[in-house]
Amino acid sequence: MSEPNTGFQNLSTEQLRELMQVLEGADSVELKLTVPDGDQRSAVAALEMDPLEAEIRQVFFLDTDDLLLDRNGVIARARRTRDGDDSVIKLRPVVPSALSAHLRKLPDFGVEVDAMPGGFVCSARLKADLRAGKVKEVTTGKRPQGSLFTKQQRAFFAQSLPDGVDVDIDALSVLGPITVLKLKFHPKDFDRRLVAELWFYPDGSRILELSTKCAPPEAFDVAARARVFLAGRGIDLTGLQQTKTRTALEYFSKERAGG
Repeated sequence: MSEPNTGFQNLSTEQLRELMQVLEGADSVELKLTVPDGDQRSAVAALEMDPLEAEIRQVFFLDTDDLLLDRNGVIARARRTRDGDDSVIKLRPVVPSALSAHLRKLPDFGVEVDAMPGGFVCSARLKADLRAGKVKEVTTGKRPQGSLFTKQQRAFFAQSLPDGVDVDIDALSVLGPITVLKLKFHPKDFDRRLVAELWFYPDGSRILELSTKCAPPEAFDVAARARVFLAGRGIDLTGLQQTKTRTALEYFSKERAGG
């Protein structure tokens, strides 16, 4: 008998057990797929994406030059858009049941499972909206890095660091920017909105990520239907999966080291 096409068939039994546990405490699920570089143009055509409808963004990360935060599962990010700026402190992986009730009650706090072929991670994030121009002021040295984050974000940042790791948020290096095109669209013959993000790295490389969000109880069903839809459009579901954030951090860390 063939294995059911759940969209998670590459996960081991133990991974599936862990996934089901974190889904119970998550607020949302984001299903992701990165498209191999050589297939990106054909994927854009197959899904009838219109680049002129995309929103342009600039993404910056804050970390030490040797990526101490990343090694400990902490991500500090700031973003510029036409509609305003924002920042986020993210911790991953997390166990939802271990998070404090105080954090869960914060209006801008969320727990999300990111899933892609062969793996998943559960993360907690605390976001803040910023006035337009704030990120540019910080990244050009006119304001300290810590001014990107609220008091609650700074507290979450400090709590997320493991014992023995002491990092001054105002002393972090600004890594970036990455130029991003983000497109939200409803493809034909699929009943959910998809999001396409094309990240342009300074060395000329690109990552195209397709994603859709859903509620945790829908995850297995949506993953299966998305897999069938994308495969039917000729999208390669077996390519090596890349993570946008890790690729960016490693690039800028190497650059700062003179590599």
